[in-house]
Order: sequence, then structure tokens, then C-alpha cells
Amino acid sequence: MSAAPAAPRAASADRTPGTITDLLLSPPVPRAGWRLLPARVIAMCAVELQKLRHDRTELYTRAVQPALWLLIFGQTFTRIRAIPTGGVPYIDFMAPGIIAQSAMFIAIFYGIQIIWERDAGILNKLLVTPTPRSALITGKAFAAGVKSLIQAIVVIAIAAVLGVALTWNPLKLLGVGAAVVLASVFFSCLSMTIAGIVLNRDRLMGFGQAITMPLFFGSNALYPVSVMPGWLQAVSKVNPLSYQVDALRGLLLGTPAHLGTDFAVLLVAAALGIAAASSLLGRLAR
Repeated sequence: MSAAPAAPRAASADRTPGTITDLLLSPPVPRAGWRLLPARVIAMCAVELQKLRHDRTELYTRAVQPALWLLIFGQTFTRIRAIPTGGVPYIDFMAPGIIAQSAMFIAIFYGIQIIWERDAGILNKLLVTPTPRSALITGKAFAAGVKSLIQAIVVIAIAAVLGVALTWNPLKLLGVGAAVVLASVFFSCLSMTIAGIVLNRDRLMGFGQAITMPLFFGSNALYPVSVMPGWLQAVSKVNPLSYQVDALRGLLLGTPAHLGTDFAVLLVAAALGIAAASSLLGRLAR
């Protein structure tokens, strides 16, 4: 007589791990270790850049000032030939300085936005998330760098139309982009650091206007360091904008430059700026 067929195994009411139901009811495992910070930085940078989709007027209006510098100041002083530039036409010599200036002007007032986020209650919501404060600052700083890079492309296009002899070597242009982004990271973090000290938009506007012109005129953007008085040469040596302009001239025009030193200073300045702004971010939320 044959054996009776085995009864089917009873289904368990418990969820088995790895099923679709388990994935729906259980939260995903968060990123950990070295993957956490880059992912949060990229997310914050993407959120900041989304604002450009709704309002691009800032990019257009900010292109007016560098265009006027090149059209009026640059062409006039090219004819006067009053500033020694080592045989380089003055408008060519000036173009990298105007690129650096326009990028700095975008980044130096970035702290106003973070104060607005504090007043709107957005900053407090961001600070209670698991995102490290350094990731919040770094994401915003690199978003400022991308905006400055777009502005730099506009200025380079204007300079090319005016006949400035710029290089089109892809590797050198990548170096130009890196110099613009690193300097913008520093200046935006400087702005956010000041915001963490003054805690007020009006005061920040005053500080921003007070330091932009000294930073610009205390650099080698408009004239070589050799024609400066001694005290201004000392200021230029500690001004990160001077190292950015030196790198841009070396890459775009092929003039003698100290690219290793320039990028090292910009990298250290950006890192110190991120650290300073991150340490003061909590004061804005109080």
C-alpha cells in the first residue's frame, strides 16, 4: 500500500526577511561612513541650484557689471597704456581679474540667503535632520561655486567677443573652473561666517559692501603687484583673490604663474572657510 502524500507546509504569518513587504515596512539602511557626507553635500547643492530654474534674472543682471568693466575700463586703459603689463594688452591682462571679481560678488553676499532661511524657519528644519552642519555649509558653498562658474562662462564669452586672446585648451579651462569654484567656496563661507556673527541682513549687507572693494582693489586684478606700494603688496599676499587671479592669468593667457601655490592657497582657504562657517551655523538658529 503506497504512503499518503505529505501535507503542504503551513505558511507562516511572520514576514520573511527580504520580501517586498519587508522592504516597504522597514526604512532603508542609511548611508554610513565616508558615503554619508558626499551624498548630503550633493543633495544640498542640488537643492540650492533648483532655485535657478525659477529665477534666472540674477545671472543676467550680474553680467552687466563685468561687461561694463571690459567695455569701458578695459578698452580705455588699453589705449592709455599707463599700467605696465609685460607686453600683454591691458584688456587681456584685466579679463581674468574681472572673471574673479564677478565670481566674488556672487559669493560674498551668500550669507544673506542663509539669514533669510533662518527667518523663514527653513534653517531650523535643516539643522534637526541627521545632515552634518559641515555638509549643509559645503553644499551651499559649492552651489555658490556653480553659480559663479556660470557667471565666469558669461564673462569669458564677452571677453572672447571683445578679442581677448584666451586659451581654449580643455584641460586649462577645467583648471579655470576649479579656481573659480574654490575661490567662490571661500568667499561664500566668509559671508556665512559673518552672517553667523552679525545675525542680521542689514548688518551683513554693510559688512559685505565694506570688504568687497578692499578685496578687489587689494589684489592683482587690475594692476600687477610690482606697481603697488609696499603695504598694499603685503595685503595682496594674504588676499585669496590675488591667488585666484594669478591662476586664471596663467591658465587663460599663459603668463608666468605659480599654479601649485595658487591652488594650494585656494584649497586651504576653502577648507578653513567651511570649518569657520560650520562652527557658527548654530548661532543663526538660536
